[in-house]
Amino acid sequence: MHHHRASAVLFLSFFCFCLALKSPLVQAQKQLQHHRIPLPDSHWSSGMATWYGDPEGDGSTGGACGYGTLVDVKPLRARVGAVGPLLFKNGEGCGACYKVKCLDKSICSRRAVTVIITDECPGCPADQTHFDLSGAAFGRMAIAGEHSQIRDRGQIPVIYRRTPCKYPGRNIAFHVNEGSTPFWLSLLVEYEDGEGDISSMHIREAGSIEWLQMNHLWGANWCIIGGPLRGPFSVKLSTSTGRSLSARDVIPSSWSPKATYTSRLNFYP
Repeated sequence: MHHHRASAVLFLSFFCFCLALKSPLVQAQKQLQHHRIPLPDSHWSSGMATWYGDPEGDGSTGGACGYGTLVDVKPLRARVGAVGPLLFKNGEGCGACYKVKCLDKSICSRRAVTVIITDECPGCPADQTHFDLSGAAFGRMAIAGEHSQIRDRGQIPVIYRRTPCKYPGRNIAFHVNEGSTPFWLSLLVEYEDGEGDISSMHIREAGSIEWLQMNHLWGANWCIIGGPLRGPFSVKLSTSTGRSLSARDVIPSSWSPKATYTSRLNFYP
């Protein structure tokens, strides 16, 4: 089990260290020599899983992605997980959803648990895929009555695959981070269906036809420096597979820090 930091950064002053660290990450995952698992099909990969927090708990509060108290309530509640560097991707893996399954038939059910990446796993190996799940999510992989037994194992080999994120009845929302001003604007994206992650973000000011590129700040937070930036703002985001979505005038001219503004659309109907 790992003890997670409550948040990666609470506030980065008014100076934006917006350097997108886009170093290429290894995609092929190594299987542990003593835990080789036959994969049911080519869409699954091998990894390891541990758990943290309370045995029946929802996981950590906050986390390195910056979702804050969202991880404590549905639809994220009890579905959160932390990952090692291979899937965290310096924060650009935040929001992605995975199915994780244990194959030990003596304690594991056939069903996979779906988790949303909200945190980084401190100390997890950099050369292997590792999931650190909430106690509730980890126990959900067990057969009926064996929840405590699977948690007693502490660490188990698993298989995993990417799966679409689904937030029925919710549209993409943009949270204006604390400290934002007309000269430094930072946004956090919430409830993104589909891939769940973000590869690029742009904003467009009132009366403009130009999309201004935002920079990846940390976790799921993006920022831009301008002077002064004039709302209302339209926001365009693109995912790791190249899908894009534009929310017109989603952030009003009277925006304020710490407020959340919900769009009228999402990647799924």
